[in-house]
Amino acid sequence: MKRRRSGILLHLTSLPSAFGIGDMGPSAYRFVDFLAESGQTYWQILPLNPTDSLHGNSPYHSSSAFAFNPLLISPEALIQEGWLLQEDVETLEEFPPRKIDYKSVTAYRNRLFDRAFERFKSRNRVEEYDQFCSANAFWLDDFVLFSALKSHFHGQAWTEWPDELRDRHPDALQSMRKILRKEIEKEAFLQFLCFRQWGHLKDYCNGKQIQIIGDVPIYVVHDSAAVWVYPELFELDGGKRALKVAGVPPDYFSETGQLWGPPVYRWDILRKEGYHWWVQRIGHNLKLFDFLRIDHFRGFVGYWQVHASEKNAINGEWVKGPGEDFFDVILSHFPDAPIIAEDLGLITPDVHEVMNRFGFPGMKVLLFAFGQDLPTNPYAPHNHIENCVVYTGTHDNNTAKGWFEEEASPEERRRLLSYIGREFTGEEIHWELIRLAMMSVARTVIIPMQDVLGLDGNARMNRPGKKAGNWQWRLLEKELTSSLAERLSEMTHIYGRV
Repeated sequence: MKRRRSGILLHLTSLPSAFGIGDMGPSAYRFVDFLAESGQTYWQILPLNPTDSLHGNSPYHSSSAFAFNPLLISPEALIQEGWLLQEDVETLEEFPPRKIDYKSVTAYRNRLFDRAFERFKSRNRVEEYDQFCSANAFWLDDFVLFSALKSHFHGQAWTEWPDELRDRHPDALQSMRKILRKEIEKEAFLQFLCFRQWGHLKDYCNGKQIQIIGDVPIYVVHDSAAVWVYPELFELDGGKRALKVAGVPPDYFSETGQLWGPPVYRWDILRKEGYHWWVQRIGHNLKLFDFLRIDHFRGFVGYWQVHASEKNAINGEWVKGPGEDFFDVILSHFPDAPIIAEDLGLITPDVHEVMNRFGFPGMKVLLFAFGQDLPTNPYAPHNHIENCVVYTGTHDNNTAKGWFEEEASPEERRRLLSYIGREFTGEEIHWELIRLAMMSVARTVIIPMQDVLGLDGNARMNRPGKKAGNWQWRLLEKELTSSLAERLSEMTHIYGRV
């Protein structure tokens, strides 16, 4: 990120699709064309890992730190690849165009996946599939077994499985591999399809000079393959249940803080092992993305730890993280790793010291720029630095228009008006904020697609602390117009970001 560039934040699930949820099909390629037409360089997405309905289908709550979400598989691509026939997909359910109905989408796509897998089983071995399984065995073998066991035990957490499986006794695992052989192979087949389709899409992006910013959450949930396989790396009790969990203290988003729930790491053990699991994880993601946004970066320097028995995050404590030692090791394996640090919230000087030492850009959010005196507000454009990424808002914020209509105080509106220096209407607030971002000294600007469209608060992606109704927003095909691309391109050219 050495030159002035800009891009758009849009998760894959938010893409248009006839199949109820965005995926890696034709609409993804059309969106890449829109990015290129509008002069953009970056496409930022949210984590691509599997999600589940019990936790609101949040991409930040996953059973794997390595696997793909099979819901992102494109049925159209499966037809092109010969795994489905046209008649397999012709009886479409009526999916809502603007919001994802995860229950119906999951049921429909699982039926398609069953048909595709049966065709796969009826054919000769696919060499590319075998190569994929071999290259990814270090995470895939455990993940597909974990997924098959989860299904076998009707979704029970792994701590509730029979002791010999909970504790991974080799004989018990081998026995279940034989019993669940078909289910295990289906899971591996779906991951093969995911990674194959993603590889084609990424190649198309890079061919259009579009680079992808992926998202790596710092924590993994307790009921995941990683904690099952490596319990010694996490703060667990004698029954391997979470003992101390992660969150953040009271902040902008919540008066009681946020109790995320994943177990915190045993950094002492990780350090002794050369952070091997993390080295594998970063290396894996660097193959998938051009840049990595590390979510909750401050947790590597100091993290908020709460006892698992607490009902909220108020009664926690700050604990020192691995800090520079961790990144020394990571960068010894991946010199000049393209990392963006998500440094929002309560950030202490030691966090910025680590970021500055390694040259990691942080984030500046314009929706936070007018809530306090402008001269010292670090989010105000005049306080930006070159090595940062400016956003109008993130997936956790309201849209620009929603913020202006629903949340901005009279004082914030006054400060914004004073900053812009001229009258403007609420209907144009998104373009005013986009302009402030584009004209910033910051080398990188990322705009959520909802703000490019000027949508209100109904289009926000996530409301932190709210368990239901998140991660559902979808873009409509008709919204990707040439006139919109032209307007965004013009602004991108004016401020030297092409």
